[in-house]
Amino acid sequence: MRKHYSLRYFTGQAMTGLWRNGVMSVASVAVLMSCLVVLGCFALLLVNINVNLDNVAQLNQIVVYCEYDLDEAAVEEIGSQIEELDYIDSVTHVTKEEALETMREQSGEYEELYSGITEENNPLSDSFEIMYKGTDETEVFDLEAQLRSIEGVRKINSVYQVAKTLDNLKSGIMLVFLWFLIILFVVSIFVIINTIKLAVYSRRNEISVMRYVGATNWFITMPFILEGVLIGIFASLIGFAVETYIYNYVEKMALVDLQMITVLSYGKIAIPLFFGFV
Repeated sequence: MRKHYSLRYFTGQAMTGLWRNGVMSVASVAVLMSCLVVLGCFALLLVNINVNLDNVAQLNQIVVYCEYDLDEAAVEEIGSQIEELDYIDSVTHVTKEEALETMREQSGEYEELYSGITEENNPLSDSFEIMYKGTDETEVFDLEAQLRSIEGVRKINSVYQVAKTLDNLKSGIMLVFLWFLIILFVVSIFVIINTIKLAVYSRRNEISVMRYVGATNWFITMPFILEGVLIGIFASLIGFAVETYIYNYVEKMALVDLQMITVLSYGKIAIPLFFGFV
């Protein structure tokens, strides 16, 4: 008897059960697919945030902006004071003319917006790009305090602060990700349980007959277990296809419009994502 009823037989019974409960089967696949896509999006977002955090951490850069009305001598004096500070690795002076030219080059098709700006009405100020040594938080904060104390400094932009902001963002996303995981898991289990209940109810007479003739519990339950497996496989394959389309779209958009953000190539994460979904 056990040799006759092979895995192929049980799989056929599971497919029959899915067909009999078509509406709930489709609903189960759709819910699981949605869960996987949402969780996949959060997971890929976290991966890319980590990549950008690593890139930012490697920069060790602070940009110091001078007051607008400083003359050349005052700007040079600021540069000299910066070079004398602790933790300084290198200092690069960027004039307001160079900054304007850089903005024009980065504007691409909108370069004409800067056509009316000349040296006389340039709204930018001189700045210094500083590369510092070490990544200890205390050292960075100490350096920032010293830079702010220099007369003629208007403001500073620290990549370290950007990294901290991204790190806080990652923590928030992790919290949201955890709650989504719990909610979607409960919803998925609820839908699958109801699908199996309907399948059992529709085949209650058949189950009763099998019990009367001495069928074992595993013989009766195996088709229902395989139904759940098939629902999971179908949902994972569809979810992987949807996730692929979404990620490729975001990757292309980032390459064109968000060039300052690093997005991992899909080829590097496709295989782990596929096996994760399945």
